[in-house]
Amino acid sequence: MRIALFGMSADPPTAGHQAIIKWLSQYYDRVVVWAANNPFKSQQTPLEHRVVMLRLLICDINIPTDNITLEQELSSYRTLETLEKAKQRWGGNTEFTLVVGSDLLTQLPRWYRIQDLLQQVQLLVVPRPGYPINDASLEKIKQLGGKIAIANLVGLDVSSTAYRKSGDGETLTPLVIDYIHQQHLYQWQDATQKRLPIP
Repeated sequence: MRIALFGMSADPPTAGHQAIIKWLSQYYDRVVVWAANNPFKSQQTPLEHRVVMLRLLICDINIPTDNITLEQELSSYRTLETLEKAKQRWGGNTEFTLVVGSDLLTQLPRWYRIQDLLQQVQLLVVPRPGYPINDASLEKIKQLGGKIAIANLVGLDVSSTAYRKSGDGETLTPLVIDYIHQQHLYQWQDATQKRLPIP
């Protein structure tokens, strides 16, 4: 069995994440996703909200294969620990592919026990607008033992960061936007409400 492992901060999960998940579902027996705290980021939205948003994002994907699952128990600060949990869950004969955006290529060499991780997974890099894949980054990962493939998909030009800053509605799916409004999750909403004239 071939499983794609795709963890993300999901702060919030975007239409770009949804497009990648949908694309992966065509090429892997199972696509496993989860929301994680990123040790390289500060001031993240509480994880429980990010999990709900990711669940809403996945529920909104209509595909016949039904091979996408949210496995939140895999979430860990360390991807190597996530992989260990996945191996316990699905067995040692499963081929695991770790999916990362091209924005993470320069971070990867600093990940916890990266050589141990790269020995046990394939690496699939999804190109992201604004984050070119350069030979130097790829070569560094190969020197650490990485087996790299580049997805023939270009991620949408949207980002969680842009939404957190400006609330661009084109970035997200309607169900996620509705949840954000219900829960008042991002600061720009408060700023918008403060600017409204009081009748």
